Amino acid sequence: MDNVVRVQQQEWDAPQRRDWVAALDKALLALDGPVLLVAHSLGCALVAWWVAQHGHAPHADRLVGALLVAPADVEQADFPVEAIGFAPMPRLRLPFKTIVVASADDSWCSLPKAQSFAADWDAQFYSAGACGHINAQSNLGDWPQGRAYLASLA
Repeated sequence: MDNVVRVQQQEWDAPQRRDWVAALDKALLALDGPVLLVAHSLGCALVAWWVAQHGHAPHADRLVGALLVAPADVEQADFPVEAIGFAPMPRLRLPFKTIVVASADDSWCSLPKAQSFAADWDAQFYSAGACGHINAQSNLGDWPQGRAYLASLA
């Protein structure tokens, strides 16, 4: 894909919301033109937290959409305690077109909880069927359906 920027987050083993939100905000400030966000797992919570903290900033208007894949349920009892500050999940309307895609058998988030996040975020929701945490182990290959979801946001 052309024009892709990946935000390199620090501390994958002990992520801290404050640091991750700051890194995303710094990356967004450096970009020109319309921006589509693609996030996976804890990154979905990051997007919601960024909106909660920076959604009214001038550069927020450049965000035109988000594809949020396999959101992690940061509120579940067995969520890693090393992930600091991500719970509770922000339950607010995201001010851009959003698609949430979740799996029926994701150990990090139940399908009903993912549907609840999508409803709170005013997002379209799609079930990918039973494919785990929708990652490389899901054997989706280049994931044509994911590319189609992304294209629908552009």
